[in-house]
Amino acid sequence: MEKTKKIYKCAICGNVVELVYEGGGQLVCCGKPMQLMQEKEKDPEISIEKHLPIIEVKEKENKVIVKVGSVPHPMEEKHYIQFIELITENETMRADLKPGQKPEASFCYKPKSGEKILARELCNLHGLWKSKN
Repeated sequence: MEKTKKIYKCAICGNVVELVYEGGGQLVCCGKPMQLMQEKEKDPEISIEKHLPIIEVKEKENKVIVKVGSVPHPMEEKHYIQFIELITENETMRADLKPGQKPEASFCYKPKSGEKILARELCNLHGLWKSKN
């Protein structure tokens, strides 16, 4: 599986950066080091049923659908999913979302037999979440 790319966030302005290649050094924004976002699978203070990505493979259609939450996540101006990623053995696919859209994404991909795939999403309020393996 492709190594997941690290995601950093500026605590001052809210900029989000995904590190494509790690070469050393420190990421800085607004004169301060950016914070590495940790992928969550559970958080006792935040409802996981609205944040965990759920992967649905549609083999006949060569499609993978990722929905955020067993109960759909809110997609309001002040609280929404910014993006969903599908991470496979060889690539990372991303769908950027906006308030008002459904908290889900469809990816044109057919997993190989036995291949593990991972999904993660970024909630603008509650951070980075990944699917359970």
